[in-house]
Amino acid sequence: MADTSDFRNGFTLSLEGALFTIVEFQHVKPGKGGAFVRTKLKNIATGAVLDRTFRSGDKVEAVRIEKRKMQYLYSEGDTYHFMDTETYEQIALLTEVVGRAVDFLMENGTAYVLVADGKPLGVELPNFVELTV
Repeated sequence: MADTSDFRNGFTLSLEGALFTIVEFQHVKPGKGGAFVRTKLKNIATGAVLDRTFRSGDKVEAVRIEKRKMQYLYSEGDTYHFMDTETYEQIALLTEVVGRAVDFLMENGTAYVLVADGKPLGVELPNFVELTV
């Protein structure tokens, strides 16, 4: 459990059964009444952004997102196969999980799979890639 003082951009939390990442937050101390934290939360599964206000000191369930370095192997229909570069374990992800990264995947290229509680949430590509022309 974490409280509102732990909020940072990129902080991931579980709310109403869904996972959200904090895109923006603002701690507000009005002249009258208690302090509160105004946030913009992005749903990891759907990409929808919502505004949510928390009272200062409210408890939320923090979620730890692990970023695993994987090698993209091949695609088969709407399934994309990746291999963990440390354990050599292979996983298959559907197009919905891979998202827009589908357009930029190269065979044997590196990608980062975001995992929470053993469940893949999405794929991030590296910022820079070396290519031979």
